[in-house]
Amino acid sequence: MQLIKQNTQSQLIKSLLVIFFGSIILAISAKVKIPFYPVPMTMQTFVVLLLGLSFGYKIAFATISLYLLEGIIGLPVFSNSPERGVGLVYFTGPTMGYLIGFLAACFFTSFISKKDNYLIIFLKLILSVSTIYILGVLWLGILIGWDKPIFELGVMPFLIAELFKITLLTVLSKKLLKLRKFI
Repeated sequence: MQLIKQNTQSQLIKSLLVIFFGSIILAISAKVKIPFYPVPMTMQTFVVLLLGLSFGYKIAFATISLYLLEGIIGLPVFSNSPERGVGLVYFTGPTMGYLIGFLAACFFTSFISKKDNYLIIFLKLILSVSTIYILGVLWLGILIGWDKPIFELGVMPFLIAELFKITLLTVLSKKLLKLRKFI
């Protein structure tokens, strides 16, 4: 009985450490800006998909929830904070839909399995990242109006970068799926 209790405690500690460090990696990925035309690319969506792929939806969901909570309480973890504000004011701005989409994306990414071939993995990753953009565009439309070119503003500039990130994750996917055994 004692052994079971120790295993459960060590499992919990491992999970909490992964969640904590995952939120730090996600915050760092928001600040890493790779020059890309027409707008710079951050690595956030890459890390969100990586978390879902590597650790499954429970750990990924908890990690992203912690990251969002850190941002909402005022820590400058979001991509353009503190330059464009912090806390709830920043969270409810134009990027809120995308940030909430991170939760859906990690959930869908966690359905990728070792049995999937690379084409299926690629398609599942496209579906996963699409949830980020769908929720992002929906919020953007509500916020700035549906008469604006929201697809051109909120999706088009990022498509090539997302294709690159998804392709890279597809290639790495079989190795990343092995990390699920760790948790």
